[in-house]
Amino acid sequence: MEKFKVSRLSKRTKLVAGVGGALGAAVVVAACSSGATSSAAAPAASPAGGPSSSSAGASSPGGTVITTATSSGGTVLASGSGRAVYLWAKDAGDMSSCNGACAGAWPPVTTTGAATAAGGAKAGDIGTITRSDGTKQVTYDGHPLYYYSGDSGPGTASGQGSDAFGALWWLVAPTGSDVTASVTSFTAGGSGAAPAPAAPASSPASSSAGGGWS
Repeated sequence: MEKFKVSRLSKRTKLVAGVGGALGAAVVVAACSSGATSSAAAPAASPAGGPSSSSAGASSPGGTVITTATSSGGTVLASGSGRAVYLWAKDAGDMSSCNGACAGAWPPVTTTGAATAAGGAKAGDIGTITRSDGTKQVTYDGHPLYYYSGDSGPGTASGQGSDAFGALWWLVAPTGSDVTASVTSFTAGGSGAAPAPAAPASSPASSSAGGGWS
């Protein structure tokens, strides 16, 4: 009788031990599976020290724009902001002779990037020279360009025909020649400007806009 009880207890102990071992193995497998999932997801994070989205989208500063405007003396050059630009008859070749007090009254048209053409201005005629202070002055057809400090704002050309500092100052035509006509003001958009493309006749926008053009 004693031997039979011992035998039954021994079988029950083995059964419990077997079940416990199986549960333990299942826990180990689950833990391993969890660890594998977490380690696989880790590379998705951005690496430390990588470039931020804001720095990736940074752009370099733009250069000065030379465009055209309409005046009583014909089409003339102007800056992208609408200021008159002049050439000085004293300049020889592509060298500027305007420095010191002259440059204070007639500030050089400078640029920090590549100068570009718009309207009727010719891209091939735009260039730069380096002044004695290291700044880049814009040239057109070999002429260094200047603003006039006496102009009250965009669209004015009160410096036209001035002989300050010993030589004449003239507005500039898109051909690169000086404009000697009497001009005191101008409006943006010279005759050489490229016209805006016309909308297609079958454009669906005209029927769905909900209103006509003013």
